[in-house]
Amino acid sequence: MKIAIATDAWLPQTNGVVTTLRTTAQMLESLGHEVLFLTPEPFKSIPLPTYKSIRLAILPGRQTRRMLDQYQPDAVHVATEGPVGLAVRRYCIRKGVPFTTSYHTQSPQYVRMRAPIPLSWTYAFLRWFHSPAVRTMVPSESQRKELEQWRFRNVMIWSRGVDTTLFKPRERELSNDDGPVFMYTGRVAVEKNLDSFLQLDLPGKKYVVGDGPDMHTLKGKYPDAVFTGFKYGKELAGLLASADVFVFPSRTDTFGLVMLEAMACGVPVAAYPVTGPIDVIQQGVTGVMRDDLGEAAIQALELDREAPRAYALSHTWLDCTQQFIGHLEPIMDSA
Repeated sequence: MKIAIATDAWLPQTNGVVTTLRTTAQMLESLGHEVLFLTPEPFKSIPLPTYKSIRLAILPGRQTRRMLDQYQPDAVHVATEGPVGLAVRRYCIRKGVPFTTSYHTQSPQYVRMRAPIPLSWTYAFLRWFHSPAVRTMVPSESQRKELEQWRFRNVMIWSRGVDTTLFKPRERELSNDDGPVFMYTGRVAVEKNLDSFLQLDLPGKKYVVGDGPDMHTLKGKYPDAVFTGFKYGKELAGLLASADVFVFPSRTDTFGLVMLEAMACGVPVAAYPVTGPIDVIQQGVTGVMRDDLGEAAIQALELDREAPRAYALSHTWLDCTQQFIGHLEPIMDSA
C-alpha cells in the first residue's frame, strides 16, 4: 500500500510527534508498504511565534497537490493541523478522497498558556479540522474520552511503542553518590510545566535533558539544576539509564512517549495523575502519580526497576504500526 502522511511537525524538531511518525514509517516500510511524507521541508517557511524552532510552511497547497497527484496514494493520513495538514485536508475534500487524521498535541491548552484565547474556540477549530476525517487517531483512552466530550466523532486509539534495544538498562554514566538523580527529558517549554519539577525540594540532583524557548529563563532561575541541551540516540539512552527517577511534570500531554523510554531503561516515573501518565503508568508498579509531585518522586525511588522495563517490553512499535494500518481508509476500497 502507498501511504501519504502529511505533517507540519518534522525535522529538525525533536519531539514525540516526529519520533512517532518516523518510527511508524520505518515499520511500515519493513512490512512492505511505501510512505510519502508531505512536510514543511520543501517550502518557504516562517517561525511559529513564541517557538522559533517550529517552522510553518507558506502556501504549500499547489505543490502538495502536485505531489499527491503524482504519487497516487492508496491511503492518506493527516497528522497535524498546520499549513501542510490543512493543504492536504483541502485536497482530499475537493477530490472526494477519504482520509484519516491524528491528534498528537493538546493545542487548546498550549495556546491558552501563551494567549488569552478560550479553550472552546481552539477546540471548535480542531473539531472543524478533524470532522471530515473517516477516523481520528489518539494515543490513549483518556484522550479519546476527552475529545468525545468536546464532540469529536470517530475517535480511535493508536498507541505508542518504544525501542527497547536502544532504551535499556545500562551502566550508570551519572554518579548518585551525593543523592538520587531526578531527570526530565523533552522540550523545555511552558507547556511542559518544568517549574513544578525544578522548584521541588528533593535530595540529590535534578537534570533537564532537552532544549526549547524556556531554556535560558530556567537556567537562570534554577542554577543548581543541570541543563544538558538535546541528546540523541545512545547518549540520550545512557543518561536516561543513569536516572533514579524520571519526573514528568506536564499536565497537557496526550501520551508522553518519553515516559516509555525511561521505563525501558528501568527507570520508574513520577507524574501528576492526568491525561498521559494515567494511560502509561501502572500506579505503584512502574511509577507513582500524585497531586504532590515531590511526594511522587520520593515514593518512586522505592520501586523495583525491573517492573518498568517489563512493562516497556510489551509496547512494541510493530503492534502500534499494525494498529495504525487497521485505522487507515484505503482510497480504492472506498471508491
